[in-house]
Amino acid sequence: MPELHLSQDAEADKLLSEDPLALLIGMVLDQQVPLEWAFAGPAELKRRLGGRLDAKTIATMDPEKLAEHFSAKPALHRYPGSMAGRVQELCRVVAEEYGDDAANIWAGVAAGSELLARVKRLPGFGDHKARIFVALLGKQLGIRPPGWEEVSTPFSEPRSLRSVADIVDPESLTRVRAFKQLMKQEAKEQQAKPQARSQSASNRRAADSGAKARR
Repeated sequence: MPELHLSQDAEADKLLSEDPLALLIGMVLDQQVPLEWAFAGPAELKRRLGGRLDAKTIATMDPEKLAEHFSAKPALHRYPGSMAGRVQELCRVVAEEYGDDAANIWAGVAAGSELLARVKRLPGFGDHKARIFVALLGKQLGIRPPGWEEVSTPFSEPRSLRSVADIVDPESLTRVRAFKQLMKQEAKEQQAKPQARSQSASNRRAADSGAKARR
């Protein structure tokens, strides 16, 4: 069985490698928190639930009780309440549509496009995260239906170091984190440009108005 190294914690990574539901939950939690925190979450949630991670059980839990498990210190996420709800919705889909077995999401898929479509329908998976997950399945778990590389590009590119799909050790984790930080910085700069142009235009209009008033 392939071994994942996403959390850099041996116990947590063993669970991610062996339990497809744990891997899905880790992917959902991988948002606005450090990678290690997100992917260590499923193992801690399993411990808090009495040593069992089961989609049907989580799906039918009292939402407030599940939220308490997420919020207990140390919290499983920066936003434990909303993430508890998202994970519960994910588990409801796994339980009701995939026979309480997360591996059925990719079992028997005939094409990469079908796999991507299934993943995108899961709660907590937008297009970006879905493509990352398909790349992770292909690169590290050997789930490679025809066309998987095309539908998950650019994350399917060999050693692209863009996402969790390429994390195999501490060094690759560091490089993926650096890439994500670079992308965030570039996004901030792009957002700032329209604001700067708008402010510049506003200043010009104010200057023109002042000049007219003086005339």
